Amino acid sequence: MAFVLFSTFTLICITRLSSCGNVSLVYLERQDRTNGTGISNNSSRPTTLAPVLTTTFIPTTKPTDDTKIVTAVKTETTTIGGSKWSNAKTTTTTTTAKTETKSNTSSTVHFTTEDLNEKIDKNVERRVWDKAEDNEPPELECPPLGLKSLRVKDTQLTASSYQRTGLGPHRGRLNIQSGIADGDIYDGAWCAQYEDKKQWLQVDALTLTRFTGVVLQGRMSIWSWDFVETYKVQLSNDSITWKPCMNGTDEAVFEGNVDTYTPVLAVFPESMVARYIRINPQTWYENGTICLRAEILGCPIPDPNNIYMWQEEEGSRDKLDFRHHNYKEMRKLMRSVHEACPDITRIYSIGKSYTGLKLYVMEISDNPGKHELGEPEFRYVAGMHGNEVVGRELLLNLMQYMCQLYKQGDQRIVRLVKETRIHLLPSMNPDGYEMAYKKGSELAGWALGRYSYEGIDMNHNFADLNTVMWKALELETDKSKLINHYFPIPEQYTSEEAFVASETRAVINWMQNIPFVLSANLHGGELVVTYPFDMTKDWAPREQTPTPDDSFFRWLATVYASTNRVMSDPDRRPCHNEDFLRFNNIINGANWHTVPGSMNDFSYLHTNCFEVTVELSCDKFPHAGELPREWENNKESLLVYMEQVHRGLKGVVRDKDTEAGIPDAVIQVDDIDHHIRSAPDGDYWRLLNPGEYDITVTAEGYYPSKRQCRVMYDHYPTICDFRLTKTPKERLREIIAKGGKIPKDLMLRLRQLRLRKLRTTTKALNRRRESQRRARQTQH
Repeated sequence: MAFVLFSTFTLICITRLSSCGNVSLVYLERQDRTNGTGISNNSSRPTTLAPVLTTTFIPTTKPTDDTKIVTAVKTETTTIGGSKWSNAKTTTTTTTAKTETKSNTSSTVHFTTEDLNEKIDKNVERRVWDKAEDNEPPELECPPLGLKSLRVKDTQLTASSYQRTGLGPHRGRLNIQSGIADGDIYDGAWCAQYEDKKQWLQVDALTLTRFTGVVLQGRMSIWSWDFVETYKVQLSNDSITWKPCMNGTDEAVFEGNVDTYTPVLAVFPESMVARYIRINPQTWYENGTICLRAEILGCPIPDPNNIYMWQEEEGSRDKLDFRHHNYKEMRKLMRSVHEACPDITRIYSIGKSYTGLKLYVMEISDNPGKHELGEPEFRYVAGMHGNEVVGRELLLNLMQYMCQLYKQGDQRIVRLVKETRIHLLPSMNPDGYEMAYKKGSELAGWALGRYSYEGIDMNHNFADLNTVMWKALELETDKSKLINHYFPIPEQYTSEEAFVASETRAVINWMQNIPFVLSANLHGGELVVTYPFDMTKDWAPREQTPTPDDSFFRWLATVYASTNRVMSDPDRRPCHNEDFLRFNNIINGANWHTVPGSMNDFSYLHTNCFEVTVELSCDKFPHAGELPREWENNKESLLVYMEQVHRGLKGVVRDKDTEAGIPDAVIQVDDIDHHIRSAPDGDYWRLLNPGEYDITVTAEGYYPSKRQCRVMYDHYPTICDFRLTKTPKERLREIIAKGGKIPKDLMLRLRQLRLRKLRTTTKALNRRRESQRRARQTQH
């Protein structure tokens, strides 16, 4: 990462700026990063991250007494791939589960339930919501027409002239992101061909509209510095006769931009009714040219002659709270959902942000607070980048929706709740969200709120286990000694000096405490689903880098993309500078751009959980009026993706003699070089596509067991249980520990093992002596 400092801003060059990755630069205004970049991450740091294979607890920054996290200890084991298993007689069963009775066995809770009736800590409130500044976004008299959200079509935009296609009027949209190459067909603004005061960008609202203002932004480019400093506005009903926007008796001249990235709002002295509106630049940056990105604010006027205007606007029939929720409002909504459905919901916190805002999770289950044997754990995470707000609002909508339909007896929702333990984290980066929220949807720009309060991009903040894995593959000649899952976190990442966000630490601790099976990380700024690996080998900018489970990951990505209303639209316009329609709206993350330290890769390599990233919307922070449409676009996708947690195999690994569940048993699928482990109760879930698979299960102190299991095309997992037999040494160890008497059969078995070992050792010794004798004879 290279830094170039200027007098008024910081320019940071990074491989991947946005979660949608369609730009390479971000400009960070100092006034928008209140105390954000001058804070040492080492202050008030916890001691260390705990060793991964011995404990699942990772302390968060500035721990307090009310963190309410319980340490859970795992058994230390190391998985060795490619080992030759001994044969042992075991009993296994395989059935296809359509209906099943769940066991009463359950695990203890790791995260204490939160009471949202409690008031927010006063110190946190003073730190986040300063009374001296405005904590609410500016109120707009009329909403945006939709240049930023693409509601306004390309055909509605025209211009007096333009330099080339990549700088045409269709690119004059607020927050549009350019390609990297100079001269890219996806450039970052409308740019006039001529430099005079007769140039204009025109928007056709298609109907009479009461226009109230304009939001202007400069050109997004890593090669050029272009923006409009002042401009005029004209309006027309027929696009022939134009009337200027007036300020009293004079034609109004509005202030534009002083940089290329900060949106500037201009409110008209008086609203004006027309169909067409033009932005007419008057002055521009002296070393640049006429370039701009814009949004128009206006309220449509109903036309009595147009019957379509009287039809209900595109939205949602679901009675949900469609608006932007800051931290306080989010707490209120989550509390209301819990009060409406107390039997199936629970609210807990996994930790705190740097400023002290809690990372709340809504749990939805028929038995909240407990891991039920055989029931898979699912999670949605949103708001990793605080300014990408669609995921946050979708998860708030989702918890409302599931509560309402569960009470109505909807069979699909009831089945999901009873058969799945669902965890919804709507805001992983609440500090960043509050920064963006205070500016509002049209003025937050592209990057404000993306980072944590400390200036950390959490999408690059997880431990880079990919490099650990690939280096081991290069250096190790004996491949059977390599592990292929549960990679330990590197020591440098766990040190006190590690620049790791408190939010990242909290999520890692969460991952290690709950045996998640499937997850999705909700982002914004594009329309595509990406799947691991996110990082390329050898730091290539982009390269296809699949996991051993590539076919199932592609299935997961396709499930979401194909059921999403906008992604599945073959006529949709590309968002910014990538056309993902040619990939069916799914792509290997590394083949888009490399992302070291991503949560997806970390989840796959460090836990059992499969995770994809969903880019939900072209607009990172859409106006509240767009939220009903975003919900309808994603509602079916959110539900059907959750249902995929029930694909593949599931079962319980038990001790053959005691029937107790065996934790940390390794489940290996032949021909797929990625293992998983059983949960503390011995249950496991292995996501797989339909087919027949040879499964080997091994555990420390037990003989391995191998059998064939078939995954069907049903929407239910195949149950494949295993019962393992203890090795004689393990049985002896347990008997001695309990002070018991050694059975005769065990004594006989141990004697046989000792004799076998003795014979093997004797043969090896004899062979060594013989070879030494021959060597001496050869020398003489």
